[in-house]
Amino acid sequence: MEPEVFVDILSDALFVVIKLVSAIVVPGLLIGLVVAVFQAATSINEQTLSFLPRLIITILALIIGGHWITQILMDYFQGLIMQIPEIAG
Repeated sequence: MEPEVFVDILSDALFVVIKLVSAIVVPGLLIGLVVAVFQAATSINEQTLSFLPRLIITILALIIGGHWITQILMDYFQGLIMQIPEIAG
């Protein structure tokens, strides 16, 4: 077992996490930016106006991208399982 194998596994895991988290967080950030610009233009300082759209978009991103997220995780874990003989042997 060489340390490079574990570094590759860790880097792949971090890339998967970044990809999945960004698919959920980026739409919420964009909606938050739009709402912030709207609030600045109209001088409306309502907390629920900034929270509720981000919550709805985040839930929609999870609903729409749920299948894709599950497929990415399944592919990653199947790849890990296929690497077990290479790592252990």
